[in-house]
Amino acid sequence: MSLNSLARFGVILVSGLGVMQANAVTQNTKGGFVDLNVYPYLSDVEADSVATINIAANLENRFSYFSLTNFINQPATDELQDTTGYYTEQNIRWQIADQSPLDLTAQFNFRTGQDNDRHRLGFRWRMADTEWLKEYFAAVHLSWSMNFHLYQWDSEPGHVWQIEHSFRMTFPYVSDRLYLAGFIDHTFNQDLPDSYPASPVVWETQLGYEVFENFFAIAEYRVNQYNRQDVNNVAVGVEYLMKW
Repeated sequence: MSLNSLARFGVILVSGLGVMQANAVTQNTKGGFVDLNVYPYLSDVEADSVATINIAANLENRFSYFSLTNFINQPATDELQDTTGYYTEQNIRWQIADQSPLDLTAQFNFRTGQDNDRHRLGFRWRMADTEWLKEYFAAVHLSWSMNFHLYQWDSEPGHVWQIEHSFRMTFPYVSDRLYLAGFIDHTFNQDLPDSYPASPVVWETQLGYEVFENFFAIAEYRVNQYNRQDVNNVAVGVEYLMKW
């Protein structure tokens, strides 16, 4: 089996395992979702994510779980032809009290390569669940949370920390099928070359439209300030979403 075929088989296998895992979780959770995103088109940066699996579950005793796994294209190859890299975040969260908008968080971050895993502790503020902000966020059909990863342990020197924003907006006055969602990761105190921004940002915004039940056409605008050759990228693809 060629490396190309093996890589594609690996993507299919892991995708299948992700769905199987989600099926197992439905028996032991209070709700959640799994979605698979595939991007056959990338505009400018070839070595970028061509498939993503997201899984979320609400657990007992105010715990919750969220993970994302990106499969990354090999440079100088067509999309979906040689997916030899990966990046994953595994998150465990604990709501500190009933009705509280604050969660304690632990994130475990793994990626292709050696000595580059990162693990983080902190807290998340769900702004749209905050009593004095609820009315505003409900009025504009927006949810927004900020995850303060205050302590990070890895192989890097110094005290590196991060603020992670995640958001989702719907447009019922236009169509119940339309949404805008994404994240902004803002990292501080990294020891980086002078050619990098002092506090780099990784940002993705996804526009999705439900073509038919649980299947979406999607387009993403991506900014990655760690990529010094081309910071911006656009990805176009499809998404399958399963909720329980």
